[in-house]
Amino acid sequence: MTEAAATEEKSRSLGDAIKPYIEPQPLAAFFLGISSGFPFAMIAATLTTRLAQDGIDKKTVTAFALAFLVYNFKWAWAWIVDGVRLPLIGALGQRVSWLIVAGLFVIAAVVNLGLADPKADIVWMAYSAILVGAAGATFDIVIDAYRIELLQPHQLGAGSGMSQYGWRIGSAGAAAIALVVAQRYGWSAGYIACAALALPAIVVGLIMGEPARRVVTIARRGVGDVARSIWGPFSEFLKRRGAALVLVFILVHKVGDTLANLTFRLLFDDLGFSNDEIAFFDVGVGFWAYLIGIFIGGVLYARMGMKRSVMLALILMAISNLSFAGLAAIGHSNAGMAGAIGFENIASGFGGVVVVAYFSALCDLRFTAAQYALISAAASIVGRFITGTSAGAMIESMGYVNFYLLTTLVALPGIVIYWWMMRTGLVDEAMGSAGAVTTETQSG
Repeated sequence: MTEAAATEEKSRSLGDAIKPYIEPQPLAAFFLGISSGFPFAMIAATLTTRLAQDGIDKKTVTAFALAFLVYNFKWAWAWIVDGVRLPLIGALGQRVSWLIVAGLFVIAAVVNLGLADPKADIVWMAYSAILVGAAGATFDIVIDAYRIELLQPHQLGAGSGMSQYGWRIGSAGAAAIALVVAQRYGWSAGYIACAALALPAIVVGLIMGEPARRVVTIARRGVGDVARSIWGPFSEFLKRRGAALVLVFILVHKVGDTLANLTFRLLFDDLGFSNDEIAFFDVGVGFWAYLIGIFIGGVLYARMGMKRSVMLALILMAISNLSFAGLAAIGHSNAGMAGAIGFENIASGFGGVVVVAYFSALCDLRFTAAQYALISAAASIVGRFITGTSAGAMIESMGYVNFYLLTTLVALPGIVIYWWMMRTGLVDEAMGSAGAVTTETQSG
């Protein structure tokens, strides 16, 4: 090959690599991700910091992680998003109308949580956090279904990457805004300022319109038809070969990662890091590290394929917990915090691209909202339940170092199960129509 030909080939390869990320659908996935990420931040690390600074004890703080369980039960009402047409506003389209209503619900819930006072009424604070969880879960149901149906099969990798970019910006942006505004004007103002992050998804829906891959058909139904519409998505998934093992993998693959992630802010607070330090390292350094991880994930997904890239991601996410055991061992160290957060976010960014692409491909396009709600809810329910019920007590009894070592060991079963699925061919055989290139637009 001549030098000119080599240069042309390199240029074409670079262009081919960039092109999927600047197509309208992956760009839309980016803005959808922004709105999807911010409600999570409002009841995750941001709420943990707020409660800790208000003098709430660790057991109560970690118990607030139970608010995330609402996300894990979103499959119970996801079928409504698939099949119930909203009055009046439904004329805009099934997905678009639900994007608007769910977005407004999130805005109201976040403002309400911001106005709650944990020192005056911790019970109302808990109810307010649960309300944000319910609103965010409903918003996620719509956003995930819209994203999957908007993307073509060949765009799932790029779309997942762009969605993760957006999710991180929404999550990190909300966390940073809340911390900075709260430092100067109080936590209520910080939460209210973040509520506007629901708007990008609404705007995307209005611009892009209804997705072409699935046209929702709403019809009058009897009791039996409604029952079948609720059970149908789960029945279809469970009939696939290896579905039970795939579901077990989904349940356990992220237990160690979830268990560790929801306690990081407690570690930072106990190590004496200030709000500004947390904002710079956890939000700032973590943000850029996550973006790097997403880029690496996109490259390796294309080069290694879905199966091997998912396996590598599982291993890296397990190892990342060790970095926080190291930080806990050395104490207050800016360099140590930067290193731990950097590695964890690179691993999470990489994993976010390839694992989300895999989970998206598992969906049947007739039941996108319900099936992805089931998959995404199952993906973290075990870790969130353990975190909310025992993480604080575990930290107090064994210390941070042993706790993070334990979270690394807990991640091993997911790695072993996925390895077996690869070996036996179940990864391919359990795939849904969303990952099939030949799939045509379907009607519900």
